[in-house]
Amino acid sequence: MPEFSLSVQFASDADDLPSRAQIRRWVAATLEHPAEITVRIVDADEARALNRDYRDKAYVPNVLTFEYGEIGHDEAGRGVLGGDVVICASVVEREAREQGKPLQQHYAHMTIHGILHLQGYDHIEPADADLMESREAVILKRFHIPNPYLS
Repeated sequence: MPEFSLSVQFASDADDLPSRAQIRRWVAATLEHPAEITVRIVDADEARALNRDYRDKAYVPNVLTFEYGEIGHDEAGRGVLGGDVVICASVVEREAREQGKPLQQHYAHMTIHGILHLQGYDHIEPADADLMESREAVILKRFHIPNPYLS
């Protein structure tokens, strides 16, 4: 497992947020590179503003990833990735309810999804989406969470 530093920020008053320890386990299971990461859980207003200001999109997203690329090197000379993952609590809660999924499982999925984006995975092209989704499914399985793309 690559070394990483993680800051977890709770900027939402939503109920049933995942713990810092849960988020740390999800991030650790997903990382393929050394990294410095912030995971921030926010309410709809902040998520909408970030999506508008940085992506020119006028909706509230479930997760946003801000990739900063390689921000330095570790003691072994490996590149250290930097980035922020922003998760909107109200959207994750709504999606979990609509999809009939346990809330913590959906938080795990959104965290893993965001961390994969930070490492360069995307889902724009079908082949890339297949790769990213299969990677998500493998990581989620480690936590006994079913493949979200099969339900």
